[in-house]
Amino acid sequence: MTDDAFLADLTQARVIAIVRGADAAAAEAAGAVLLEAGFRFVEIALTTPDALGVIERLRPQAQPGVRLGAGTVVTRPDVADVVAAGGQFIVTPAVTDSVEAAASRSLPSVVGALSPTEILSARARGATVVKLFPASVGGPRYVRAIRDPFPDIPLLAVGGVDLVAAKEYLRAGAVGVGVGGPLVGDAASGGDLKALRGRAHAFVALSDPGGA
Repeated sequence: MTDDAFLADLTQARVIAIVRGADAAAAEAAGAVLLEAGFRFVEIALTTPDALGVIERLRPQAQPGVRLGAGTVVTRPDVADVVAAGGQFIVTPAVTDSVEAAASRSLPSVVGALSPTEILSARARGATVVKLFPASVGGPRYVRAIRDPFPDIPLLAVGGVDLVAAKEYLRAGAVGVGVGGPLVGDAASGGDLKALRGRAHAFVALSDPGGA
């Protein structure tokens, strides 16, 4: 998948669902709920037990056009493991060697950065999208401020993004948001899947521009 195609699809989908939990089976079940609800981008954090196995087992459940990726990817070996597991993109918490490793494999990357210097560094090293993290530090106003000097750098707001904040970030010019706790809750650690289903449908609706 090319960077341009990834960005176009993400800009349309607007949301990356982030699964980070304490139990592999629960994380897999939560991921399955998210796929069933219609999320087109689902990230499984590598801090989740057996995260690579979760990605492998979820892949057959993903409809065409749905992207399964890995989060908290920080090393070159991490990138190789994600590719071997069938992951289709990586997400990082910072600008690390994994960015260049992903670029060398033509694997789309969403790279964590906060300051203007970090944002430029992420793009220079091959980031497809810059993950503004933690976005809650500056809020939607910071997205607007960053877009003034860097209008061509696509920003994904991540960190403390609930449904209300998601809409504000999108209005501020972010191409999308990454949502973990406010969406998944404790479902990836054995919590309530029914409650997750209810939250999931509300976030999926953000892919409709009228919903934001």
